[in-house]
This record gives sequence, C-alpha cells and structure tokens, in this order.
Amino acid sequence: MSDIMHNTLPACRAAADTLAAATPEKIDNALIAVADAVEAAADEIIAANAADCEAMDSSASSCGRLRLDRSRIADIVSAIRQIAALPSPVGVELASAKRPNGMLIRRISVPFGIIGVIFEDRPDVAFDAFALCFKAGSACVLNPEHEATHTVEKAVEVIRRGLLAQGFAPGCIAMLDGGHDATLELLRARGAVDLLIPRGSRRLIDFVRDNARVPVIETGAGVCHTFFHAAGDIATGRDIIYNAKTRRVDACNALDCLLVDRPRLTDLPALCYRLSEKNVTIYADNEAFHALEGAYPLLEKATEDHYEHEWLDYKLTVRVVDGIDEAIEHIARHGSHHSECIITENRPAAEQFLRRVDAACVYSNVSTAFTDGAQFGFGAEMGISTQKLHARGPIGLSGLCTYKFLITGAGQTRP
Repeated sequence: MSDIMHNTLPACRAAADTLAAATPEKIDNALIAVADAVEAAADEIIAANAADCEAMDSSASSCGRLRLDRSRIADIVSAIRQIAALPSPVGVELASAKRPNGMLIRRISVPFGIIGVIFEDRPDVAFDAFALCFKAGSACVLNPEHEATHTVEKAVEVIRRGLLAQGFAPGCIAMLDGGHDATLELLRARGAVDLLIPRGSRRLIDFVRDNARVPVIETGAGVCHTFFHAAGDIATGRDIIYNAKTRRVDACNALDCLLVDRPRLTDLPALCYRLSEKNVTIYADNEAFHALEGAYPLLEKATEDHYEHEWLDYKLTVRVVDGIDEAIEHIARHGSHHSECIITENRPAAEQFLRRVDAACVYSNVSTAFTDGAQFGFGAEMGISTQKLHARGPIGLSGLCTYKFLITGAGQTRP
C-alpha cells in the first residue's frame, strides 16, 4: 500500500471526522487564524513562489497566473476572511415534510468528507480550495501540477500553522507531490476520497473525468460568447465587449467570440475600436474582416478552428450571424456551456436568449466577467461547473456539501 493510501488519506479522514463535529464558530475562528498566518507569512510565500516562477519559461502564457505578489496575497487573505464571515452551509434544512403517519422527514446539508482538488499553475487555488472545503466541513487534498509545487508546499505549511493554533489536526489539508502516479492514485481512491474537482485546462479536466473512479465535478473550460443583437446599444456593447475581453484575459469567463447581427455590421468598428488599446488581435470571418479592414489595426482572417478556441490571451474571434436563431445555433455548436451574453434593448429577444441558451450562466446586457463566486455573493469559488448534476455555475459553499435525510417518529412501523 502506498504512502498516500496508508498515511495521507487516513489522516485526512480522521481530520474530516473531527471537522464534521466542530461548531461553525470554531471553524470560523480557525479560518481567521489561517488568514492571519498567511498575512504574516507573505514574505515566505513570495520567496517560495519565486522559485516556481524562476523554473518556468517567462514567455509562457500561464506565467502570470503562477506569480504571487503582495497584492495577490492581500486578496487571498481577504477572501479567506470573507469566507469565514459567510453563514455555515452545513446543517441547513433544505426541505421537510410530515407524512400522514406522523413521520417527519428532513433533508439536511452535510459535508462530503474529503475533497480532492487537482489544478495547474494557479497557487492561489490552494488557499481558496482549503478555505471553501474547510468552511463546508471537509478535509482538502491538493494535487497541483509541478509548476506550483514550492508555492503550494509553503501554502500548506502556513495554513497548518493557523489550524494547529486553533486545535485542528494537520490532516484538514494535505498535498500530494508525486507527479502523474500520485494523481492517478488520487483519481482511483474510491472510498478513500469522496469528491474530485479539477481546475485548469481542457486537457486536465478531460484527463480527470476519463480516469477517475471517484465522483467528479467538472469545472469546464470557457469558450464564452457575446451576441450583439440588432437592437443592441452601441455604447453598452462597446463597454461590455471591452470589459469581457480585456479585464482578465486568462480567466475562464473572458470573452472568446463576438457574434454580430448582420443589420449592425457597419457598427462593428465602433464596437471594437477600444480593444486595440490592449493590442487585442481579432480573427474575423469574411464579412467582419471587410467591415474592420482599415479601421482596426490587428486583424486576421478566422478559420473554423478559431471558433472552438478558449483564447486565454489578447485574441478574439468575430463572426456575423443572421439573427438570434443563428447566434444560438453557433453557441450550441461551439460553446462550452460556461457563460454567454446578449446585448439588446429588445426585451423579448433578451428573454428568448436567456431561455434558450444552454449554459451555466446566461447574461443580458452584462459582462461575462461577472461569472465569479465572489460576484455572485458566494465568497471565493472552487471553479465554474459546466455540468448539470449536483453543482452548476460558480461552485460556492453550498456546492461543496451533499445532504442526508433525517427521519424521526414515534415508533412507526411499515405494514
């Protein structure tokens, strides 16, 4: 039996059992202690992170996601404190019914137990994942890819300082650092791990889904669209397109493809001109290309493959469509069920789009950049689920709980 199965996961299970019995106040106090520990150890965390950054090719698109500085650590500390201030998701009565025989049935939220989080090059995920799992009453097993190893090791060490100061076992958080073999062992740890959540690229998510024997919540890649409808307002469209594309290009909620209703083709330069301030390259279909030619400096011809692409970069695909039906068909064919938006002043068109588009988050006249747990009032998030079972959209605290039925009575027996 490997060390993971013999030592790591049993220690996490013992910690999870203790954690499930802890009061919400005790959990919140421990989270505050962890936030204080992270704040005090900022220099240690930055030094560990520097070692990871030095080992990575500085030209890699993921380099920005890997790097931590004082500002990002301050955001991490703030997020942990915000999670501590949220109501406990555990022990909530979700439904109740009294049967004709007097039997009372209640559905109550409960912790999963042990949640494994597999992620790539964003070390801040370690802090968010721990805080959310801990608040939801579960132990957290982190399995980062090698790019963030030093940072996550330090994160676990610092988090344990806060936990130990409040009397919690170190097994409330663990890290697996054994490369591909350790990941496979975690994926196959049925009975020892209760839930897996992958965070990262399509490659990682597909690998976890295809190889796991433990239940998985997919945090899907985002191929996000905005449809500028015939009744769209130019100023609203310009601002939403700019924000959704450039606010944070490496986020899964960033705009990847702009669809323009054919009657508004001549407005395309006005909708897109601000993108040149951020050096966004536009890959346009033939009609959009001719509308932008000479008016937009960074312009290329689009290929069919571009419509499937989650850019995570200063790049955008643009296509002209004939009305709302074709826009919805394009999204259904090329989208990833993540976040989709319509810009229109026509209420029936907006309602049709909101009703018919199959995605976790569907917007009318709002930037897709708002697909975020904090913006939804959930505190930090574990990721954006694009599946339909259990959790969908930003995975906050309630998505990290399951439930059980509690049945009480007065001696009822079944005839």
